[in-house]
Amino acid sequence: MKLRIGHLYPDYLNIYADRGNIAVLARRAAWRGHELEVRELSIGDSVRAGEHDLLYVGGGQDREQALVARDLVTKEDGVRGAVEGGAVLLAVCGGYQLLGRSYRDFRGAELPGIGLFPLETVAGERRMIGDVLLECELEPGIRRTLAGFENHVGRTRLDRDAVPLGRVVAGFGNDGESGYEGCRVGRAVGTYLHGPLLPRNPWLADWLLAQALAHATGAEPAELPALPDDLEADAHAVSARRAETRGGRFS
Repeated sequence: MKLRIGHLYPDYLNIYADRGNIAVLARRAAWRGHELEVRELSIGDSVRAGEHDLLYVGGGQDREQALVARDLVTKEDGVRGAVEGGAVLLAVCGGYQLLGRSYRDFRGAELPGIGLFPLETVAGERRMIGDVLLECELEPGIRRTLAGFENHVGRTRLDRDAVPLGRVVAGFGNDGESGYEGCRVGRAVGTYLHGPLLPRNPWLADWLLAQALAHATGAEPAELPALPDDLEADAHAVSARRAETRGGRFS
């Protein structure tokens, strides 16, 4: 099976090696006999609903976010239509913020979002940085942990009825106060976890792939064949232990 991936703004939003998430998806798909066809989509390119099984947006600093924000608004119908049609989406940090309704940066400039995620973000005075550990339940009754690294000045406030990606076990999360991190809308996932995220959390990579395969085939998501993830498990354990023992810090 060939999976069609749309990588938004790889030339602007790739802080902390977030591009590595695409590499993980490609490798884990190939090990199971599938192929990823990755199309890079930048300023001026269009996004059309139905053309992609998975969309990916990485993170960037305020300068890079300002450069792409208004162009992303022109892609709103395509991105929202793709997710509403069952496509998968993963947005990290800056991409996560811009897929909310708006982001007000530290200078007070208001960057428009596309409102896919029911949230707004405002820059705080101090940066929240460090290892983070979450408890997630993407499938009812199945709880897993996500480990990663956060480095953001944004305080993201979810709407009252919004669904967070997970509960913060250690670290700051969306705002350092609510106890939640990220947001989920259907098959769309937004998070502050960098690092990149997927090498140390193979279960999430496989969840994304399974959902993308379901979109490509029109079938229900199926469990993927297991892979020998000893190294990935070790990486997850190290990251989780750092989060639990060191936590995050203000900078």
